[in-house]
Formats: sequence, C-alpha cells, structure tokens
Amino acid sequence: MDFFDFSILCPGNTSLASTLMLMSFVIAVGIFIGKLKVAGVSLGVTFVLFVGILMGHFGYTVDPEVLKFIREFGLILFIFAIGLQVGPAFFASFKEGGIRLNMLAVLAIVLNVAITVAIYFIDGHTSMTALVGVMSGAVTNTPGLAAAQQSLSGTPEAVAEAVNTMSMGYAAAYPLGVLGIIASILLVKFIFRVNVNDEIKKMNQEAEDATAKPYLASIEVTNSLINGKTLLQLHSIIHTEFVVSRLMQQDGTVTVPKSSTQLRVGDRLYVVMTPGDLEAFTSVIGPEVEMDDSHWEEVSPATVVSRRIVITRSEYNGKSLADLRLHKGYNLNCTRVNRAGVDLLATPGFRLQMGDRITVVGDLNDIDRLAAKLGNSMKRLNNPNLITIFVGILFGIIVGSINVGFGMKLGLAGGPLVVAIFLSRFGYRFKLVTYTSSSASLMLRELGICMFLAAVGIGAGANFAETVFNQTGMWWVIWGFIITFVPLMVVGCIARGIYKINYLTVMGMMSGGYTDPPALAYANNSTASDAPAVAYSTVYPLTMFLRVVAAQALILCFV
Repeated sequence: MDFFDFSILCPGNTSLASTLMLMSFVIAVGIFIGKLKVAGVSLGVTFVLFVGILMGHFGYTVDPEVLKFIREFGLILFIFAIGLQVGPAFFASFKEGGIRLNMLAVLAIVLNVAITVAIYFIDGHTSMTALVGVMSGAVTNTPGLAAAQQSLSGTPEAVAEAVNTMSMGYAAAYPLGVLGIIASILLVKFIFRVNVNDEIKKMNQEAEDATAKPYLASIEVTNSLINGKTLLQLHSIIHTEFVVSRLMQQDGTVTVPKSSTQLRVGDRLYVVMTPGDLEAFTSVIGPEVEMDDSHWEEVSPATVVSRRIVITRSEYNGKSLADLRLHKGYNLNCTRVNRAGVDLLATPGFRLQMGDRITVVGDLNDIDRLAAKLGNSMKRLNNPNLITIFVGILFGIIVGSINVGFGMKLGLAGGPLVVAIFLSRFGYRFKLVTYTSSSASLMLRELGICMFLAAVGIGAGANFAETVFNQTGMWWVIWGFIITFVPLMVVGCIARGIYKINYLTVMGMMSGGYTDPPALAYANNSTASDAPAVAYSTVYPLTMFLRVVAAQALILCFV
C-alpha cells in the first residue's frame, strides 16, 4: 500500500481532495504574492486570479459544476459583505457634497460604457463578450464581471466559452487598469501643480470648522432674561440640538439636570453641542468658561460619573434614545453616541444600532442598571449574526432573479448587494441585527472574493496563453488602458479644475469610482490622511451598483 496517493497532485485530477488542495494552494500563494509591494503599491487578493490562471494553464482543472458552485457562492459572500459594510453610507452619500462626488463618478461610468461601445463598432473584430471582460478589468470591478457572466444565455458549452473569454479579457486589462488609475491620479496632480501638504492643511482646517462632531463647552448663565427658564423652554429659545450633561449651582452643587430643571443666574452648564452652535449659546445664556471634562469630574460628587455603555442586546437595535426613557427611568443623561469610532450628538430621535457606545452621566447605580438592560457585553458582539446573513442571501438571490425590465436581472451579484444595502439601513424594522464586527466582515469578504477569483482563474487558465499573448491580447490591453485612463482624466480635471475639490478627495473619488482598493491604498500611503478613504466610501456604493448594472446591460443589448 502506498503511503501517499500522489495522484491528487497531478493535473487533470478532479476529485474532491484534489480540488480542495488546488483551491487552497491558489488562494494561499495568490494572497502571499499580493502582499508584495512595488513602488508602494500591491495588488492584494487580485493575484489569486493570476495564480489560478497559471495553474489552469499547467492543466490543473476542477469539475465544472463544482467550479461553478465555488465561483457563485464566493461571489455572493463577497458582495453581500460589501453591501452590509457600505449600506449606511449609501444613503448618507446623497447629502450635499456627496451628490457632486457621486455625479462625477457616474460620469466616469458613462464614459467607460461609451468608449467600450465605440471600440465595439470601430474595431469590428472584438466581441462584446470580450470587451465587457476588458472593461471590467480596466475599471478593476470584479462584481461587474460576475454580473455580466450571470447574464449570458445559450447552450452550456457556449456559456462556458463566453465566461472564459470574459475572464481572460478581465485578466489582460486588470494590471494596466490599476496602473492607469494611479497614473491618472499623478497626472492630475502634475497638471494642477498640487502641493499635497497644502491640501492636507486645507482638509484639516475644514475638519476643524465642521459642525457635525459634538463639541463640549462650559457655559455660565449670566442673562437674567432666562432666569427661571427650564431646559425644555431653553430648547424652544435656542433652536438647535444640544444636551446638558451636568449643571453646577452657585453653591457648587453638581447635578444631572432634567428637562424640568430651572436655570438660575450664576449656574454653570456642561453642554454637548455642535461647534457652530456655540455662538448661539454664548449670546443667549452667557460666556464660555474654562472648565473641561477633568474639571467637571473633580467637582462632581462621587455618585455622578460618566460611563460608556455598549448596546449588545438585539431588542434595542433600531430603538431611539427617547425610547430608553433615560430621564424618568434612570435619572441619566446621554451626551454622545460613538459609532464605528466616531462620536455623534445624542438627540432624542437618534436610532441605536448593535455595537453603538452611548456616553451617559448620572449615579453609578443607575448606570449599572441601564448597562444590565442594554447588554454592555463585548463578548456578545463577537458572535456573528448568521441568521441575518443567510436570510439576506436568500432574499438577495430572489431579488436577483426578478426581471426588472428589458430582460435584465440583477443576478447573483446585484441582488445580494441591493438587499444587503437595504438590510444594513432598515434591517432593525424587521428585527434583524445587521451588526458584524469589522474583523468578521473582512473575513467574510476576503474569503468570498478569494474563492471567486480562484475559480475564475482556474476556469480561464487552460486557453489563457494562446488567447492573450498574441495580437488579440495586445489589443485587449490597449483597449483596456484607454477605457481606464480617458474617463478618469476627464473626471479628475473637472473635479479639480472646475469644482476646486480638494485633491485628497479627488484621489478617493477616482479610486472609489473604479472600486479599486490598490489605488486607495496608494492614496492613503501618499497622503497619510483618511480623506481619500472617506471620498472612496462616499462614491463606492452607487458606483458598485451601477457598474454591475452597466456590465449586464452591455451583454443583454449586444450579445
């Protein structure tokens, strides 16, 4: 009896053990190579595709049905995790400022599609099937490639051939797609003589002037006209959102005020507001005095403390702060809510989500009672909400199968993406907890994309060399670079030259409009700022959705 069955390592073996070993090898080696940086840029998990193509070229194969399952299931995991991550930002991105960035990103998509169609008619020899793969690689959009492959129809043999053609076009255009995005970012910088340090200073100054983040100020009551007014009446006088955390009376007594608490001249208030509202407070109540959080902690009695409580019980997912009845039930004030590391002003209508951290002020015993009610258990947050994930995937597949008109379907890419976006924003209305820790979300996303890329690469590898390394492949690379570079230069010049958008934001918008993580990594490393990532996340949801739809539309219209 042989000690080891070496046949599972041989090309052409499609057994389950051989398939698992091949997929594991392709993914592991692809991720390892993808971590290597050239000029500060790495391709990341995308190298899994190229390792898969290489192994396919050397004769390693997988049973077609198994390969299809791995490809589709990996795609669903990847796209659903993305939808859950970017869902809340999708709706917020349509606010002022975000609309302009999204419209510029949409312009790039329109130009990408227009150039692809123009090449189709000008060339005359390149099929739209190949060009859609080239376009997806040129804009580094894997879900668009997958959606287009889902839209193919015909005999199984014809569909398989078209899928491989698309995959090879994608692989041919992708490397210059990444380089083209970075090159266009650098060229915009050169054309407009941008000084990155100056742009960082401007961005920091704008951040300081922003009014979105909470600002804590100590205000002394000196206006006799509000003497005897309650905090509830003060809200009607100063038409802004604010929270009074603590009140110090003239005799030095510190209390946690309620809406019925009356103000007296000489009182001092510790107010949480937005920075832009400080002038309104000082003009109506009195001047700001120098007392920060440490001073208030020193003068507060031992029973009045400030603590953070983590929302970890699912029944409070989607509840408003007003629903907690903090004043009447616990004699507490909530001053801030921390979500994903960002402090937000605690208003009565603020909707809570699992994982939020609320800052409350009051008696320690009351805080402990509230903490027990809300959960306050970090261990609970480590448990993934698998029900939501699989319910979302179920309905995502159903939505993706619906004909939305003209024979078009969202497919296994668009359906789960749309459902995940809406679940992440409105899931609490259906008692679904959409909170997922960042590490779990990243794990799900990376596992999915690696499975998909490995399957695509292995499937396309058999005929890759003879298809790409010839005159046809050369034209695919050229067409891909044109599709990448021209729209970005048009959009980048409009954004910087006409709208005078900060260059850091332009970098993020250009990277996000092409859903390209390597370009974003370059932008972040070259600026040491999170501004490009903010712009990236602003345009990413809409452009991801539109690129999926655009790739499908081209297949349905021209194939």
